[in-house]
Amino acid sequence: MHLDDVVRASAELTATRSRKAKTAILAELLNAAPPGELAAAVAFLTGRPTQGRIGIGWRTLAELRGEPAARPELTVTDVDTALGEVAATSGSGSARRRAEVLGTLFARATPAEQEFLFRLLTGELRQGALEGVMVDGVAAATGVPVELVRRAFMLSGSLPATAGAAVAGGAPALRAFRLELGRPIRPMLASPAESLDDALAELGDVVVEYKMDGARIQVHRDGDDVRVYTRTLREVTKHVGELADLVRELPCRSVVLDGETLALTDDGRPRPFQETMSRFGSTREEQVRELLLRPYFFDCLHLDGTDLLDAPLRDRNTALRDVAGEHVTPGETQPADPAALLDASLDAGHEGVMVKDLDAPYAAGRRGRAWLKVKPSHTLDLVVLAAEWGHGRRTGYLSNLHLGARDPDGGPPIMVGKTFKGLTDELLAWQTERFPELERRRDDWTVYLRPELVVEIELDGVQTSTRYPGGVALRFARVLRYRPDKQAADADTIDAVRAMLRG
Repeated sequence: MHLDDVVRASAELTATRSRKAKTAILAELLNAAPPGELAAAVAFLTGRPTQGRIGIGWRTLAELRGEPAARPELTVTDVDTALGEVAATSGSGSARRRAEVLGTLFARATPAEQEFLFRLLTGELRQGALEGVMVDGVAAATGVPVELVRRAFMLSGSLPATAGAAVAGGAPALRAFRLELGRPIRPMLASPAESLDDALAELGDVVVEYKMDGARIQVHRDGDDVRVYTRTLREVTKHVGELADLVRELPCRSVVLDGETLALTDDGRPRPFQETMSRFGSTREEQVRELLLRPYFFDCLHLDGTDLLDAPLRDRNTALRDVAGEHVTPGETQPADPAALLDASLDAGHEGVMVKDLDAPYAAGRRGRAWLKVKPSHTLDLVVLAAEWGHGRRTGYLSNLHLGARDPDGGPPIMVGKTFKGLTDELLAWQTERFPELERRRDDWTVYLRPELVVEIELDGVQTSTRYPGGVALRFARVLRYRPDKQAADADTIDAVRAMLRG
């Protein structure tokens, strides 16, 4: 398969907002891809080369582009092989060799192919929302049920591997995927509820738990081997030794636990979220001593050889309490006074409560309605699209943020508003230093960014608006914090923003 086929499919995906049309485009390409090139084609279209990040910077790539080829001749295999060589090259002279390989690759690429490769290697194609459409495309191309594709992707964590299995072995190959100790799965996500009463009315039998302002963790134990992963499936075991030691002492042989971790003050209240997150990148002994992390587990996905993903939450909760004991997130099943639980959570310094359907299985990687979050204030996780240079005392700083909601059909984020409120002097300085690293282009007033950073925004609500392409605008938006634990694919969708109109 020629790279040009992938480039043209990518352009067609960008040109349409119809999920049905996107699915058809992907299905056609997947049907045309030879088995040996399928994985790479899927990886390219979802913005993640099979090798992952290859460690080449924006400026280096810009210098390597050079004169393009007149006609398309590159194949998907040519590109995948070249990127594999770049990723494997290390040691003395590696920078020169990597530049030679990429320079040759760019010289063989047409202008459109050069642009595609540049965006692929700089991360600008990394549209996580497109993964959902790719799941539909794999199902359409192979004739297998979309739920089977989604489940296999959940368990494998790899769309290329999932697509390859679907093409090679159909439904039986997809059913063969299992939870594997040491291989993290995509976390189940919650949707917002307007109020506690609404959440309780929507679900049947429930457990109501504290919603903590911590960092999501997934812990795998196999004997004495313990591994800790973030919500983005990055392993952080070496940074959080106290968590690994704690799980190693639990009364089991093997377990997979889902939960959150927090750094607490001396009086047991949660420290700021940024302090908890700082531990995921540090092994300095003084910081570890000062910021010991405490885990709070709220789900058990595997216990002593038994996978529990398909079991109802009531059964997973029983297993959780048997194995995690005092480390279970505070909460009650069918509480007599849910409002008192909400008040207690807020009084303890947490965000609110989670209301969860006791009959629901673990729907990894999905934001459904089986888990509902109840918070006293409206917040959204949005993508930073650009920032304007400030005025007055903010002169010289990148200040006013352009905010976008995720397109659930895989398109670029959809702008829904701007804000400069809530930005501290520290955040202004950080933005001004960090944003140029993500710069796509700029004009006299604005620096436009690759859509990678997620920021948590507090707002009074939304209103209809013709000013922004999504038809809605944020009301009295203010910055709460940046979310380094989240990717653009984890941001709230435009549908979630529009749903706030009803509130």
